[in-house]
This record gives sequence, structure tokens and C-alpha cells, in this order.
Amino acid sequence: MKTFSINSTAELDAVAEQLLTFANGNKFFIFEGEMAAGKTTFIKAFCSILGVDDVVSSPTFSIVNEYESKAGLIYHFDFYRLKNQQEAYDIGYEEYFYSGDYCLVEWPSKVEDLLPEKYIKVEIEITGEEQRVFTFSEVNVDG
Repeated sequence: MKTFSINSTAELDAVAEQLLTFANGNKFFIFEGEMAAGKTTFIKAFCSILGVDDVVSSPTFSIVNEYESKAGLIYHFDFYRLKNQQEAYDIGYEEYFYSGDYCLVEWPSKVEDLLPEKYIKVEIEITGEEQRVFTFSEVNVDG
């Protein structure tokens, strides 16, 4: 587990670099934090580190956005508006989750039973106006 504290959004790129290093090749990430914690803002920084040139925005209404990067395809999910897990099946979540491409998942609690066995968990805690604490951990359901 690794923890980073930041005092402004200007420090997000450095934290995103640390996340990429921490992931050590793992491409599946879940992002947890209360509303307005900065999940999408951090994902924008992370996508930038991965070489995305497109505008990165929250896929709240489309559920998933796809970006091209130097590191390959990136799927960005926002399950906040999901009413039930059937909706995840309807968008074909398995094709994305098991594609081997980057998957960045906001509001993973809505699809908890569908998450792969191994992933990187990013927790974002609000500690002030622009201050945040980021905690990275590797989750392996099987062991």
C-alpha cells in the first residue's frame, strides 16, 4: 500500500506517475471517493501520463468512454447512474474488463461482483479545499 498527500491539483501528474509505477503492469483500476473527491480529475491526469490526446471527461451518461493512447486503448467507466448490474451486462462489460486494455472504473461498488480477481484500488480522501490523500493498494481476491 502507498499513500500520497497533495496540496493542489498541480501535483496530480506526479501522483499519476506514482500510480503507474505502483501498478507494475496491472491495467485495471478502481477509483473510490465521495462525490467531488476528484476521481475524474485524477483520471484525466492519469490518462495524460498514458499519452491520451483526447479530451477526458466523465462518462456519467454514456457509462463508458474510450480513449486512444500511446499505451493502447483506455476504457473509462462511471457506474454512478447504474440502476442494477444487468445494465453492466447490457453494455458488455466483460469485453472491456477482460480486454487486456486499461480499465478505469469510477463507482465500482455498483459492480462489485463483476470486478476481476486482481486490480489496483485508488482511494481519494478529501482533506481540504484542494488537499487530497491518495491511497493505492493491490487487491487480489484469490489470495
